[in-house]
Formats: sequence, C-alpha cells, structure tokens
Amino acid sequence: MSEQKNCCCEGHRTKQRSEKEFKDLMNRLKRVEGQVRGVEKMLEEGAYCPDIMIQVSAINCALNSFNKVLLASHMKSCVTEDIQAGKGDEAIDELAALLQKVMK
Repeated sequence: MSEQKNCCCEGHRTKQRSEKEFKDLMNRLKRVEGQVRGVEKMLEEGAYCPDIMIQVSAINCALNSFNKVLLASHMKSCVTEDIQAGKGDEAIDELAALLQKVMK
C-alpha cells in the first residue's frame, strides 16, 4: 500500500494507510484479540475474579493505546490535509466531536 491522500466517496471518507501503519495497527488488534481469548479461557476455567479483572484492564489499556496511535495518525494526515485544503473549521469541529465520543 502506498501513502495516498484520503478520499471522499458519496459522503463516506476512507483513508489509505502505508503498509507499515496498517501492519502496526493490525498487530495491535491481533494482540487485543489474543488477550480477549485469554480472558475467555480464564472465565471457562473458573479463574479468580480479580485476576480476570486485571486482564480486562490490560485489554482496555491496549485499546486505548491503539486509539492514541490512530488519533495521532488522523491528526497528522486527515486533519492536516483538511486544514491545508481550507476546511479548517470543519476539521476542528469533527475532531472535537470525535474526542467527545472517545473520551467518555
């Protein structure tokens, strides 16, 4: 995958990611998936509640880390491109709305 600008098709925006960024994000998600499977196994095996809760907390941290990486990428590419294209107010409004949703 080559680095490409975002496109907007029929009101639906997409983002082309570099191969490195794509692989990094996918690896993070695969690790989270593995952690979730581990919690499922713990539950099936009757693990002690606090032990499960600690693992769930680790999953939350991993997902938060994923979001931080994705947010930084979004700001460096999509938001920057929109500002450079003269859509600064829209980009900031969209970013503010996004942060309100993910910071609940």
